[in-house]
Amino acid sequence: METLDALLGGFATVLSPVNLLYALVGVLIGSAVGVLPGIGPAMAVALLLPVTFGMEPTAAFVMFGGIYYGGMFGGAITSILLNTPGESASVVTAIEGNLMAKRGLAAQALATAVVGSFVASTIGTAMLVFLAPLVVDFAVTLGAPAYFAIMVVALTTVTAVIGSSRVRGFSSLALGLAIGLIGIDSISGQQRLTFGVPQLADGIDIVVVAVAVFAVGEALWVAAHLRRTPPRPVPVGRPWMSREDVRRSWKPWLRGVLIGFPMGALPAGGGEIPTVISYAAEKRLAGPDGEFGRGAIEGVAGPEATNKGAAAGSFVPMLSLGLPANAIGAVMLAAFTQYGIQPGPLLFEREGDLVWALIASLFIGNVLLLVLNLPLAPVWAKLLRVPRPHLYAGILFFSALGAYAVNLQAVDLVVLLVLGLLGFVMRRFGLPVLPLILGVILGPLAEEQLRRALQLSNGAVSGLWSEPVAIVLYAVAALVLLWPLVGRYARRRRA
Repeated sequence: METLDALLGGFATVLSPVNLLYALVGVLIGSAVGVLPGIGPAMAVALLLPVTFGMEPTAAFVMFGGIYYGGMFGGAITSILLNTPGESASVVTAIEGNLMAKRGLAAQALATAVVGSFVASTIGTAMLVFLAPLVVDFAVTLGAPAYFAIMVVALTTVTAVIGSSRVRGFSSLALGLAIGLIGIDSISGQQRLTFGVPQLADGIDIVVVAVAVFAVGEALWVAAHLRRTPPRPVPVGRPWMSREDVRRSWKPWLRGVLIGFPMGALPAGGGEIPTVISYAAEKRLAGPDGEFGRGAIEGVAGPEATNKGAAAGSFVPMLSLGLPANAIGAVMLAAFTQYGIQPGPLLFEREGDLVWALIASLFIGNVLLLVLNLPLAPVWAKLLRVPRPHLYAGILFFSALGAYAVNLQAVDLVVLLVLGLLGFVMRRFGLPVLPLILGVILGPLAEEQLRRALQLSNGAVSGLWSEPVAIVLYAVAALVLLWPLVGRYARRRRA
């Protein structure tokens, strides 16, 4: 009852006219910023930190919460329509979402993203209210071996099920891992694969890689085939989801929350790993008769719900432990510090009114997102009717703008072009793009956890499976890799 009373008090605070206006402004800013490739919600909050210095803390955090959820959905808009992820957690949505848009189902893809976001965010935020202490207790017990095993499962699972062949999938993964090695070794301090360019010492930002491989690569591919394939009018599709669309989407929505929330609550979590696992799970469940590879609505509903569930879960370590699970968590911790508030286990006790107002604002912002974006889905889908030369010229412009805005370095523009050419070559030879992105994201994290696990075990390899959770996860990875061989052997025996 104390929890419900505190939450009702947070709603009373947020539903005041001033705070409700700040929530609406946050949702609008977040949606607009999420649409721009490379300028994600974390950067939006960071840019607004100086502006909110004179604001009352509750109003500022209500607006930050709206920016967070709005930015998460804004990234899905460009992923579906333009194959250009607005932020890294929307990378997986682009795979099936853009194929749906090319089939004339853009409005349905956007609608399932909107409704899935609402369902997942509402359930995830409710889980944040009631299950936060339990999830925190579990997350704290996991060590480096378990974290490394989680990343191994994510890498092997997705690479094994994506693409026309495993050789191409693992080749793409190797390219991503190589790009992830660029920068300074965190242990020895030596530069790796920087080729004497000092700006590469900090590595290549994942947003630059994602925008280059997806957006620039797609634009170059379209430009290469523009004269050969005359443009065909793309139908916008029905403005709402049909009963069949809802039937195919509601299970991925629920599964997405169950995958995203606990993984988002891990201190080393984020939205990238669970969305990848969700996509792999939905593709596996759909089987060979599914529409994956041609535009499956499950491939949009599952990752989008997972993304929002992970976003809700990321507030667990931030509010309870003072540990950021992603970039925006780190920026919001900086905002707490700006107001002289110390995040951690005592935050709910010392700043209970502020924390519960922030949680309540997530519910309110979620409703505002649904009300604003569901009617706009057909309007967003009409972007596909823009002539392709104009559309892809705009994509290249905003891609370059977003890549430059990450670090304000001209070198990032060169990296954008080089990786864009790599994306073009990968499309030419049929290499899937997602394993490369996954390798760039998880490669450095997996290396860090691997080294930490080996240090704890004094270099003994057995330290990698010193936790029960790690053993179970390694068994899952081995099953995924060996299952096709087992099936082939069984078919030969039957023959």
